[in-house]
Amino acid sequence: MAAEKVYILPIQEAITPITNSKIEKAINKAEKEGASCLVIELDTPGGLVSTTRKIVKNILSAEVPVVVYVYPSGAHAASAGTFITLAAHIAAMAPGTNIGAAHPVTMGRGKDEEMMRKAANDLAAFAKSLAKLRGRNARWAEKAVLKSVSISAEEALKLKVIDLIAENPNDLLQKIDGRKVLLANNKEVILKTKDAKTITLKESFRDKLLRLITNPNISYILLMLGLAGLYFEFSNPGAILPGVIGALCLIFAFYSMHLLPINYAGLLLILLSGLFFFLEIKLTSYGLLALVGLLSLIFGSLMLFDQSPEGLKLAKEVLFPILGSTALFFVGITFLAAKAVLRKPTTGSEGLIGETGKTLTRVGPKGGQVFVHGEIWQAISDEEIPEDTEVVVEKVEGFRLRVKRKS
Repeated sequence: MAAEKVYILPIQEAITPITNSKIEKAINKAEKEGASCLVIELDTPGGLVSTTRKIVKNILSAEVPVVVYVYPSGAHAASAGTFITLAAHIAAMAPGTNIGAAHPVTMGRGKDEEMMRKAANDLAAFAKSLAKLRGRNARWAEKAVLKSVSISAEEALKLKVIDLIAENPNDLLQKIDGRKVLLANNKEVILKTKDAKTITLKESFRDKLLRLITNPNISYILLMLGLAGLYFEFSNPGAILPGVIGALCLIFAFYSMHLLPINYAGLLLILLSGLFFFLEIKLTSYGLLALVGLLSLIFGSLMLFDQSPEGLKLAKEVLFPILGSTALFFVGITFLAAKAVLRKPTTGSEGLIGETGKTLTRVGPKGGQVFVHGEIWQAISDEEIPEDTEVVVEKVEGFRLRVKRKS
């Protein structure tokens, strides 16, 4: 007889659509392979409400027992993690972990108090229904949302929020062995995990890449690199490499932001800032466009993730250094480019105006010779200027200079 199998899925991240994809695939694999159960090792600061609801639906409809284990010590199942733990067929925690604080703090930002109250009540009812379904403490589940309470593993066990405390995964499998679980199809399953073979599900390269780029900090960095690359390409057509890298970074950034809760007004301001910086080179605005671009960049960056839940916010340690360096970069490049456009010509005939030189012969209305800018020129003057006298070029008339005595 084949040994029982237990699949283990570590989830140590904010709850995003990528998390839902991993859990869904893990459940499907456990069902297909006939596993005794799927253990989700959970450590999350929270995440998206919409994604959390999808994960809960997958757990509730699973045809294999799903055990949510808040692990390791120091981990927490905050906000979205609370709902996922309540939905599990068996909920367990390791010593030194905590659960709760599920109030939708950022959901109502920018909305009136009535909308915030409705959102909180809706989630509170959701938490209560999950707790009642699993025979857990529905009153505490409601308080976790409405009052944002958080409790330790020991308190959670005492209040019947979870089913047990386990020191480690092996201890967990020993303690859940023989427990009865009722699945969605009303099928009762007795867990056989004591001597089961454990298989840890590892992230695929695709999942690792998607998890990386859906980090708000990485997404913001990609956005800034993309704008810088395109700025270089448009300013210096034909460079190719900066444009290619910039375009790729922007594609990854936009894909990431498609999955993340962003403020689109903030994104638009950031994109407009790049346009303003570019126009500063092409138009003579005496720094006005650069100033508007800088303000757009600052406000757009501050707004970009301002409505995101905990775990999906842009870290200040990333925001301010990148914002400062990017602002300095764009302003510096724009200043140098504008300076080059406005600078007095140093070559050609226009570059001679204002230059000083010496007369080689007498120069007057009828002409003479001068030595200017390392060259000998024919020159005229409205006054008679003696030989070996310093002069200043006033005008270039064809191949002849009009000069005057240097004052």
